[in-house]
Amino acid sequence: MKTIRQLTILGSTGSIGESTLDVVARHPSRFQVFALTANKSVEKMLAQCQLFQPRYAVLLDANSAEKLSVAIRNNGLDVEVLSGVESLEKVASLAEVDTVMAAIVGAAGIRPTFAAARAGKQVLLANKETLVMAGRIFMDEVKEHHATLLPIDSEHNAIHQSLPDRFSGNLTKDGIRRILLTASGGPFRRSSITELENVTPAQACAHPNWDMGRKISVDSATMMNKGLEVIEAHWLFNAAPEKIQVVIHPQSVVHSMVEYIDGSVLAQLGNPDMCTPIAHAMGYPERIESGVPSLDMFKVAQLDFEAPDLARFPCLRLAYQALADGGNMPAILNAANEIAVESFLEGRMSFTAIPSMIEQTMQTVTQSNVTTLDDVLEADKLAREVALEWLVGQV
Repeated sequence: MKTIRQLTILGSTGSIGESTLDVVARHPSRFQVFALTANKSVEKMLAQCQLFQPRYAVLLDANSAEKLSVAIRNNGLDVEVLSGVESLEKVASLAEVDTVMAAIVGAAGIRPTFAAARAGKQVLLANKETLVMAGRIFMDEVKEHHATLLPIDSEHNAIHQSLPDRFSGNLTKDGIRRILLTASGGPFRRSSITELENVTPAQACAHPNWDMGRKISVDSATMMNKGLEVIEAHWLFNAAPEKIQVVIHPQSVVHSMVEYIDGSVLAQLGNPDMCTPIAHAMGYPERIESGVPSLDMFKVAQLDFEAPDLARFPCLRLAYQALADGGNMPAILNAANEIAVESFLEGRMSFTAIPSMIEQTMQTVTQSNVTTLDDVLEADKLAREVALEWLVGQV
């Protein structure tokens, strides 16, 4: 008889969190929700608590947590409401928890994800920033505490599925020539650079294939999302930057590929639905139902591939640069990008100013080594200050 796995979802009200709960609902005999967490989404969190009845509900924002606590009592639910980052760390590391879905968007997700790794949990990693900002430190924690790390990004999950069953962590030893990381190209793949100057937030968030949150949608539109994924792939698969090739694939059917030295290229294909990689990771090493419809190859009919245009998408170039520079530079890149995207969505600067802010921040902040999580968070803080100063200077 299978043991029911106890699951903590960090970021349960976001798109990944909601897809995770969809998979959970399909397998009540396999998974039980232990804790749900979010930033300040009281109504969504209440609805999720009513449906899944976790032991804990955590909201990062204290005022929102108080409102949720009142609503929980009024609805007669037996759910303990907590607040703050320390509570996120708690529900990610408690002994009762088997699996942690790390799906908080942004730097806010780093500390609880680290807590899950240090507690030796099965970590389903959807939070890019953990690897982008603190890749070496995090991978060391995973190894030291014997945590299990499974990637949730569709691209990294596809690579994981296309690697040998017992991947050694050494591409050369396993006969791998390179990793081919696919990208849709976003909504502006064919737009001229002049047209990009007048892009609105609504246009940037209208991804042609994927249903994602606003921040990730903008990252996809600038291709920073793919740049961050290059950095992630470097740490996940111990791949040198030159071994990671970004390939524009507008249909988003081939989610990524692995090329071997004998000329074989193994790919993972499927409909563009995050429930597929989520179900793969949650059931691993078994396969479980995801609810995603079968891929209709006759409807797809054609698969296109092309090289990325770094003039149209300078954010991708900046990500490769940050990875090559190392140290605190990936954290600086990420922090500046978060400020840039937020400022763009608020209408405080143009779409084409996003890479300008990031590049200027990278040039301003002094490069240095990082050896602890505090070093990473300090780099994040400094980069945000520099980026905001740059924004003020542009007004």
